Order: sequence, then structure tokens, then C-alpha cells
Amino acid sequence: MPTITFKVSDAEAGLIRALAKQERASLSEYLRRRATGMGKESALPGQERCEFTGAIIFSPQPGREELTTSAVRAMLTDFP
Repeated sequence: MPTITFKVSDAEAGLIRALAKQERASLSEYLRRRATGMGKESALPGQERCEFTGAIIFSPQPGREELTTSAVRAMLTDFP
């Protein structure tokens, strides 16, 4: 059976491993499913209540940082 390898950053590796664990799949099985479009889709983000507004918001995915106003502002500084 052929082997395929590719490089990812430490952060990407952590996210991929967390998503595979969330789907209760081995890393190989998770990547095979995602690459071929077969099997379970990745889980939708969870929901929680915002402690400041009381609104229902999406929870951050495993391995990802919480999206904050300051993080969005930082992202938009490079936006044309």
C-alpha cells in the first residue's frame, strides 16, 4: 500500500489530531475520510452562552484559540 506524507505546522498538526480524536478515528482514517470526501464530516462547532451578552455563540474548535474582538481587529489590519 503506498504511503503519502506531507508537512504541516505544529499548530496544524495539533488541530488535525484533535479533530481526529473528536471523531474517534485514527489519524490515518480521519485524513483518508477528509481527503476522499467519504465518511463522517467534521463536527459542527458547539454552542455556548456568551457571559457578557447572554447570546448563543459558537464554541472554539479543539486546538483553536477563542475568536476575540482584538483578534479580529488584528486580522483586519492586513485586509486591503
